[in-house]
Amino acid sequence: MGFSKWIGASIGWSFGGPIGAILGLALGSVVDAFTDEKNSPFIGQGQPNQSSQRRTTYRTQPRQRPQTQSGDFEVSLLILASIVIKADGVQDKRELDFVRTQFAGMYGKDRANHAFKLFKNINKQNNISTRQVCLQIRQMMDHASRLQLMHFLFGIAKADGNVTEDEVKQIYTIAGYLGISARDYESIKAMFYNSSENAYKILEIEKGATIAEVKKAYRTMAKKYHPDRVIHLGKEHQKGAKEKFRQVQDAYEQLQKELKF
Repeated sequence: MGFSKWIGASIGWSFGGPIGAILGLALGSVVDAFTDEKNSPFIGQGQPNQSSQRRTTYRTQPRQRPQTQSGDFEVSLLILASIVIKADGVQDKRELDFVRTQFAGMYGKDRANHAFKLFKNINKQNNISTRQVCLQIRQMMDHASRLQLMHFLFGIAKADGNVTEDEVKQIYTIAGYLGISARDYESIKAMFYNSSENAYKILEIEKGATIAEVKKAYRTMAKKYHPDRVIHLGKEHQKGAKEKFRQVQDAYEQLQKELKF
């Protein structure tokens, strides 16, 4: 699949607004070469030009979100990954390799190569506004997909074996802008740490919760993190969703043993 066909076929709402502007810089002449063609995949998708930027606002919530396509999620992920990797001032090769490996696992070699090529161009930009990017994602992307973004970002941060304080602060900031609650943030964060209280945090309950509360929490979290919640993103994102769901199940089983029920 050619580069222009890949990017044009998979992107919907993200080819506009602040994210579209970042894409425009990252794609450079590739965008210019195809936006002038009659049958261009970019025509009608909100090219990131100056006039569209002036008309676009992300302060108000739409009545209904447009469907987030796989490419929308992909581009959002690339931009946020770049922000997190730069958080501690060191771009560790293991973190970059993690991004490449994850994309290869999700999309296959050809699409992963396109994605990583785009990622490297995004990563060169030093003036990305975390707030503006996140507000666009928050407005346009459903909650379950935003939770999936958070799970991936913690995976990147831990790829070098150590989640730094700067990385944690950056992901926490991103979570706030994305409209992720503190409890959801702590739940996903706990999936990447070893602690005796992690099972409680993952299920979003306090240590000392009753058996009835544990069971209720499990039902709630199983529904929230069920892979079917992000099925619209395509089968390529099911692996990450299933991993998140498995960790909820593991947390519940751990508490079953501890509380003996």
